[in-house]
Amino acid sequence: MAVKFTGTHIYVQFIDDIAGRTLAAVGTRDKVAPKELKGANVPNAIVTGKRAAEAAKSQGIEAVVFDRGAARFHGKVKALADAAREAGLKF
Repeated sequence: MAVKFTGTHIYVQFIDDIAGRTLAAVGTRDKVAPKELKGANVPNAIVTGKRAAEAAKSQGIEAVVFDRGAARFHGKVKALADAAREAGLKF
């Protein structure tokens, strides 16, 4: 589970490193994302974390490795991870 935050958007990808392909992806720019998701902030990270967990489960993904890149584990990064855990993903 790779997470990327820009100044205005949140992106989450579930990547199979061995096959080198993306299995599922969600973000605040998706066409199916709720329209009220504006900005890369904690409330939107929570919604995106829940949506990410649902997308992963629909692909049969139950456990992931959380790749937050260079971002520190606090604020919106922590909120996204906690929401994904609450929705059923195992880290």
